[in-house]
Amino acid sequence: MNKQELFGYMPAEPYRTAVAYFSMEYAIDQSLKIYAGGLGFLAGSHLRSAYHLQQDFVAVGLLWKYGYYDQLRDTTNHMTAAFIEKNYSFLTDIDLTFSVIVHQSPVHVKVYLLPPATFGCAPLFLLTTDIPENDELSRSITHRLYESNEATRIAQNIVLGIGGAKMLDLLALTPEVYHLNEGHAVALNFYLYDKFKDLAEVKKRVVFTTHTPEMAGNEAHSFALLDTMSFFYHLTETAVKALLSLSGEQFNYTLTALKFARKANGVSKLHALTAQQMWGGNAGICPIIAITNAQNHDHWSDILLSQHLVASDREAFWRRKQALKHELFQVVADQCGKLFRDDILTIVWARRFAGYKRSGLLMAEWSAFVNLVTQVKFPVQLIWAGKPYPGDAYGTGEFNQLINRSFGFSNCAVLTGYELRLSSLLKKGADVWLNTPRLYHEASGTSGMTAAMNGTVNLTIPDGWVPEFARDLVNCFLIPTAPQTLQDAQKDELENKALLQILTEKVLPLYYEQPEEWFRVALAAYGDVRTAFGSDRLAQQYYQELYA
Repeated sequence: MNKQELFGYMPAEPYRTAVAYFSMEYAIDQSLKIYAGGLGFLAGSHLRSAYHLQQDFVAVGLLWKYGYYDQLRDTTNHMTAAFIEKNYSFLTDIDLTFSVIVHQSPVHVKVYLLPPATFGCAPLFLLTTDIPENDELSRSITHRLYESNEATRIAQNIVLGIGGAKMLDLLALTPEVYHLNEGHAVALNFYLYDKFKDLAEVKKRVVFTTHTPEMAGNEAHSFALLDTMSFFYHLTETAVKALLSLSGEQFNYTLTALKFARKANGVSKLHALTAQQMWGGNAGICPIIAITNAQNHDHWSDILLSQHLVASDREAFWRRKQALKHELFQVVADQCGKLFRDDILTIVWARRFAGYKRSGLLMAEWSAFVNLVTQVKFPVQLIWAGKPYPGDAYGTGEFNQLINRSFGFSNCAVLTGYELRLSSLLKKGADVWLNTPRLYHEASGTSGMTAAMNGTVNLTIPDGWVPEFARDLVNCFLIPTAPQTLQDAQKDELENKALLQILTEKVLPLYYEQPEEWFRVALAAYGDVRTAFGSDRLAQQYYQELYA
């Protein structure tokens, strides 16, 4: 495949190392629903910057027929997950079908291409098994992102890793570097080992990004099941254990990727240290450096807001921010029947829904929460949004509990449909972006970056990327954290009190009584985040420190 035709450009001089990037999800445009959360948001911004910088960079993913899920409401106003078939006329059928072995049987894979010019991103090849040549079981492999069935998940990993690598060979696009964005595509290493017959030759070509700072969150399956599923390509379980010095019954994707890669990165400085501590005791793993996540400024920031911030025009900034709040509040009115006001400080908590992110921390002491949302001196408005995993009963219950507890307050709303468009509206329309993870549980947490790109001030626990950015009371508000020796319930109690104190004593008085100072904080945040946490820096740093 000709690169000029594929990219629309010949790669620029600093970026002529050919890279293939493998990820389970990509958040590129609202119309292409093949993402779940932060992993996809990162990948989408990375692809935009790779295109902007004219890098020799292609991406490989799966074409999810039903996406992640559509987040709707049932008759009781609670969240429900709907799986609705998606169709995309803007994808190009490149007339390539081939087979991979899954569970000792051939599965046919068809390839589509998202052309770079469509959304201004690097070429993205999307693989599907939902074609007439397959039986229904094989067709279902690429139906749902993060399918709960274990065998189906493994089959998805095989199609992404082995299928993606085989596709690149068939297209004569064999890269110099294979970049695994998380461990889902780790099976491609077994394809490469079969090709080169030498672990050192595989290591020359593979790099890896780990995103998960908790051991339980790193995917693992039994060797026996993976062997049965043909995950190891032409190797036996015994040969895999000998090759990588592995033992035990469980095969861990992250550990294996670290053994196959020549270099890996954590997604913030804090996370890289955590990853080194988690995996450093294992023989044969590669070095783990820090390349902090980033987001694409041109895609995420409101053009007029940016212009007013660059010009330090406070009055124009306030007018534009109120207009964006009004746009967001139309969604609140439509979904919740509540009329929010443009002149009231609005706090948003919105991100991938997971227990450690503590969506309900502000409500942990109920009487204090009621006092906050009913006091009239410094009125507030609160919005929550996010998608729990559809099979996570606890997460869905937590989401619905937010709906129940906020129902009686006219200034509190819980929104469904948290995808790219709503995420953008929230970040542009918020005054305060609330981030409340348990310390050392958030690998990066990039939503605060795109909020700051829109003049929204972070109120945050100092986890993930935040320590590299935060200047308390200068570009954000930091929530003091409880001693790590305490139990989670005690931490929640103390950090709830600290959060409420920061809100009532610093955030609200500054917003209402010192608007010039508030603008100074928003302006500092915008300036600090724009370059250091823009995805052009990320894409450049990957070439300089991981691909070189």
